[in-house]
Amino acid sequence: MKDVLARFKFRGDTALAELFKKDVQAAFKHSFCIKDPLLIPIPLSHERLKERGFNQSVIIASLLDKPILQPLVKIHQSKQSKKKKNERLDQKGLFHIKQTDAIVQRDIILVDDIYTTGATIYDAARILKDAGAKSVSSFTLIRS
Repeated sequence: MKDVLARFKFRGDTALAELFKKDVQAAFKHSFCIKDPLLIPIPLSHERLKERGFNQSVIIASLLDKPILQPLVKIHQSKQSKKKKNERLDQKGLFHIKQTDAIVQRDIILVDDIYTTGATIYDAARILKDAGAKSVSSFTLIRS
């Protein structure tokens, strides 16, 4: 799976997402009973998006056929994959929010490609809860 994720995420082979589609949909259906969830993919910084050309979390979210909103903005930092566990856990303020009206009293599901320490998900969830989300859960393709 590590090689497949590297091809998908770092080498731009986004067609590989189709390999995950049935499993992603089945796992999502099994894990969530929320009526009308709002999917929020974890964003990339503007610089990282420009470098990569796509956001892998948006592609994963699009496999679920649910409403997607992108109110979070990622603050550019060094790559997560280059950081040690303690460095990741100590991070705060990874995001800011640009739009809040659509998330107030909504059940949010954050979508990301990989869950390593949880720092990214926890920081995004905190911001969304502070902005009025009813609940925030997460759905990731891989747990490392």
